[in-house]
Amino acid sequence: MILRTLGQTAEPVAAIGLGCMGMVGWYGERDDRESLATLDRALELGVTHLDTAAVYQNGDNERFIGQWLQQGRRKRVFLATKCGMVRGADGRPAVDGSPAAIARSCDESLERLRTDHIDLFYLHRVDRNVPIEASMQAMAALVAAGKVRHLGLSEAGPATLQRACTVHPVAALQSELSLWTPSATRGALDACARLGVSFVAYSPLGRGFLTGTIRSIADLPEKDTRRLFPRFTDAQLAANLELAARVRMLADRYGCTPSQLALAWVLAQGRHVLAIPGTKKRHYLEDNAAAANVMLDGGQLREMAELLSEELIHGERYPQNMLGALDG
Repeated sequence: MILRTLGQTAEPVAAIGLGCMGMVGWYGERDDRESLATLDRALELGVTHLDTAAVYQNGDNERFIGQWLQQGRRKRVFLATKCGMVRGADGRPAVDGSPAAIARSCDESLERLRTDHIDLFYLHRVDRNVPIEASMQAMAALVAAGKVRHLGLSEAGPATLQRACTVHPVAALQSELSLWTPSATRGALDACARLGVSFVAYSPLGRGFLTGTIRSIADLPEKDTRRLFPRFTDAQLAANLELAARVRMLADRYGCTPSQLALAWVLAQGRHVLAIPGTKKRHYLEDNAAAANVMLDGGQLREMAELLSEELIHGERYPQNMLGALDG
């Protein structure tokens, strides 16, 4: 696995990590045995950058990862989690970036993860009711206390990122980036390069769409949360299939799989970019990890830009009720 430096920390981190959100639900039924085997295989492949969050399955995701981290595994992992997002009684996500909530969330995450420190602690979403400076000061206090090593933001815009950096160094900004979402966070991507912040791309495979394995809503399990996302509804998904077909055509031409091409494109967006594709199955993990060996040249990147036009993309990237939590 190739390594890239995390922001200005001088710490090497696996360029392709593992998003753990789907390990215990979210995308269909859980399979704990296969998920645990996938985590074991990740260590074998050098995929040591693991990403979770307090809000994922109301803490169950962190508990699952925390259980697996025992027996000496913790020292081999670069562990990232997030605070600042909770679920109300109705199950809907709500943002809380207040200092008290951040401090409480950190302690609760440490307990669930069964560790004494978090390597990278993100503010999951920017709270519009709390100045980013106040949130960052609370997170900086966690660094001073030895509970957290590095700080990050998720889905923050360039202006917010700039303000945050004046309070404490921001090691990483985690936002969506893929061939299915090439420009929505481009301003933040450029700001990261300018400010010396790593850009951690989540959903770099378009929530699985770019693999070419999803051709209709029927291909998603009944409880799969992607059924709520506009791009996966019947009409929009049918229109988006042309993009997936072109990704597969180019992957065949370049001698790799669609997933590997999509990940290679993400990493080619800058030396400051990392990717955390999510999976709970070993064969997908192995396919994703091999993308580190796919190097795209300038001609290939130009051909991809021409053939994978954003005009082929139909639908918003989030449901309407979740768009408001994104910081432009």
